[in-house]
Amino acid sequence: MVTIPGPSVPAAAVRRGRRRPGEKVIETLLVIAAIVSIATTIGIVVSLAVPTVEFFGEVSIVEFFTSSQWTPLFADKNYGVVPLLVATLWVTAIATVIAVPLGMGAAIYLSEYARSGTRRLLKPVLEVLAGIPTVVYGFFALTFLNPGLVELWPGATKPEFQNLLVAGIAMGIMIVPTVASLSEDAMSAVPHSLREGAYALASTKMQVATRVVVPAALSGIVAAIVLGVSRALGETMIVTIAAGLKTAGIPGSPIEGAATMTGYIAGAGQGDLPVDSLDYLTIFAVGATLFAFTFVLNAISIRLVRRFREVYE
Repeated sequence: MVTIPGPSVPAAAVRRGRRRPGEKVIETLLVIAAIVSIATTIGIVVSLAVPTVEFFGEVSIVEFFTSSQWTPLFADKNYGVVPLLVATLWVTAIATVIAVPLGMGAAIYLSEYARSGTRRLLKPVLEVLAGIPTVVYGFFALTFLNPGLVELWPGATKPEFQNLLVAGIAMGIMIVPTVASLSEDAMSAVPHSLREGAYALASTKMQVATRVVVPAALSGIVAAIVLGVSRALGETMIVTIAAGLKTAGIPGSPIEGAATMTGYIAGAGQGDLPVDSLDYLTIFAVGATLFAFTFVLNAISIRLVRRFREVYE
């Protein structure tokens, strides 16, 4: 009689049902981390909501979102947030126009063209830009970019010493590593079988990169771009130093100096305003507006990521 041995069962599968001593500790730490994150978000919302509600109890919300004058610290007070919002959008748009092409170009090169040794060398060097303090970018824009802009700008109208254009350029340079690094990670995650199939159909490297890899990694690329834009929206030091704190009407062009929402918060929150005054409450109203704006942007990005997400087996 011949006995046919059955399939061997791995020891790991036998021990799978038993919990190891360290798993409960790790699980507890992860739960605590999740609770702290949620509690922090709730705390931020509450700290903004209470003063904001108090502010809108004295200022019309219609005036806040439609008036074209923002002069809460002047004798003639106006509470229209549109000038701050327009200045913020100017800087963010300029930064996006600079960061997305440069970041995508760097990501495509690192993912599809660079050798492994070159990639290991260049990617950390690129990410060094993300570690530079933002105050350095602000002084770089003010002392290096702005004099060159004044010399090159055509026409009789010269840019102001502090203006939105140089702030946007410096901010775009700052968020290039964010867009490039995260986009390159998304492209590197695309299965090589897709590339090999495209090469088998006589596709060039550029066609593979732009028509196969980029569409397959589109969800990760969108997330990288949105993260960079969100960082540009919330940046403070660059706009405070390079764009200025001038608040009045809507800026007509990016060569004018103007306060963004974060710039106004930084300038007004330096301790010169009485805590119980309406002028002090404007800080929270502007902060809540910026928070809502960023929240909507992130919600849209989540929908885009889910729509373009590709699942590979």
